[in-house]
Amino acid sequence: MAVAGVRVLGRGSTYLRWVYLLLGAALVLAFLLVESALAALVQDLAPSRPFAVLLIALVVVAPPVVLGLLPAVREVEGIAVESLLGVRFDERPLGPARTWAQRRRTSLWFVLHLIAGGVAGVATTAAVFGSIVLIGTPFRAPGRHQIAPDLSYTTSGTWTDLWMPAVGLTLIPLQFYLAAGFGAALAHWAPRVLGPTPAERIELLERRTATLAERNRLARELHDSVGHALSLVTLQAGAARRVLATDPAFAENALAAMETSARAALADLDHVLGLLRDDRREGSATAPQSTLGDLSRLVDATRAGGITVVVRREGDLDGLPAAVSREAYRIVQEGLTNAIRHAGHRADDLVVDLTINLDASGLRLELSNPVHGPALSRTSGGRGLAGIRERVEVLRGTVEAGLAPGDDAVGTWRLAVTLPVAITKNPSRARG
Repeated sequence: MAVAGVRVLGRGSTYLRWVYLLLGAALVLAFLLVESALAALVQDLAPSRPFAVLLIALVVVAPPVVLGLLPAVREVEGIAVESLLGVRFDERPLGPARTWAQRRRTSLWFVLHLIAGGVAGVATTAAVFGSIVLIGTPFRAPGRHQIAPDLSYTTSGTWTDLWMPAVGLTLIPLQFYLAAGFGAALAHWAPRVLGPTPAERIELLERRTATLAERNRLARELHDSVGHALSLVTLQAGAARRVLATDPAFAENALAAMETSARAALADLDHVLGLLRDDRREGSATAPQSTLGDLSRLVDATRAGGITVVVRREGDLDGLPAAVSREAYRIVQEGLTNAIRHAGHRADDLVVDLTINLDASGLRLELSNPVHGPALSRTSGGRGLAGIRERVEVLRGTVEAGLAPGDDAVGTWRLAVTLPVAITKNPSRARG
């Protein structure tokens, strides 16, 4: 028991919790200074004593309760509780009260803080004052000694006065034990009163899940768009370097295509990073997301790098739902990127066949291209194919990817995606 008591005094948390209680005591003192003047005014104006008592009670109780209802009090108390009581909330940092239920609980906590702080403040004052008096008892002359108008004590001048300093020295640790007890109780109840309720925790988890899902989607967008642009830039830079001396015109066109691809990648990067910022404002301008309506631009940019892209379209793509059109565009973009990435030094001779077919059974995307040498040993499309599978899974479609049969030197990589769609008559939806 004695060891446990010593441990309490040796913990830094004991003194931090004592500071938290003293903050409550300081607030109580501030309220008392203001409310004493108001209470005197109310007492003079009240027509009867019972009515005066009621008004004084309202004056004393109402200000802390009303102040605790302010949204910012929850945030301030949350910071103090985490820093001084050592509590960790599920919602970090604890924000302002957003609902009236949170405001009421915050007001209750604020009043509890004031009550516990008031008791701890009185205990601290009494402990300090009492210890000073008791320690000085053996050095005072026998007789009655007045401490305050209504407070006095008597010294006998005998050996019993010699015990008083020991008693006085025990008062200081006793008030720290009291602070540790109050602090432990407040730390226990803080998550239940200030923190989120079970329903609010579920709502918080749903918001976090939605945020993570959105960030994963943006990460896929960034991987596909910037990865495609960088693959084109790498290809075009290599082609320009090889023909710089023999074909300056081609090199100049390749550099222009590199500039266009880099600008597009920078715009996509700026767009995604803007969306990832936690402090973005609601309704802020965002770049339009590409759809199959922008496929010609993607194909032209790929062709500018020296890649031959043969496109076959069947069906009216303007009737596609916006979500399907956006995801289909990214799938085609990633398919072209994979073809360029795995073409190696033969990228200049690369031919990609792209077929887009929309009918009653759904939207079918198929990309195929020849692969040579080391690329024949690959069995998957890496992270790009994983991203395609994630997109297709969300839309409840199917993916087929792999090498088609061929000779030992040349094979054909084939990517086939089928997406179920409900065709609409609104062409504007295809552009998102």
